[in-house]
This record gives sequence, C-alpha cells and structure tokens, in this order.
Amino acid sequence: MNATNKVESTAKKRTVDTAGLQAMLSSGRKTAVEIGTAAGARIQVGRRVLWNVSKVQQYLDRVSE
Repeated sequence: MNATNKVESTAKKRTVDTAGLQAMLSSGRKTAVEIGTAAGARIQVGRRVLWNVSKVQQYLDRVSE
C-alpha cells in the first residue's frame, strides 16, 4: 500500500489532513492539533481526521490581533 503523506499547497484546499495542517502552520503535530481544535476546525470522517482550512485561518487572524 502506498503512503498518503504527500504535502501540497494548501492555498486552494478547503480541508487538509494533520500532516497538511502541520505544513500549513510550520509546526509540530501537537501544536497543529491544539490550534486546529481551538479553532473548532476538526472534521472526522470515519477514522480519518481532516481540518477546515478557513476556520484555522480565521482563528489565527483573531488571535493575532
């Protein structure tokens, strides 16, 4: 089975997996999950966890002001 750890640009994506969130935030897994959870951006589909990119961006804009 092929690995799915292919990280691409998140500029046009609506959701990303945890590795994509890490790349988007330039952070480690723990910090990325904390930020995503605080933003209320977690989406669970079966066993897969995705993160809503627009919610994360809005959250970062709010806390950075």
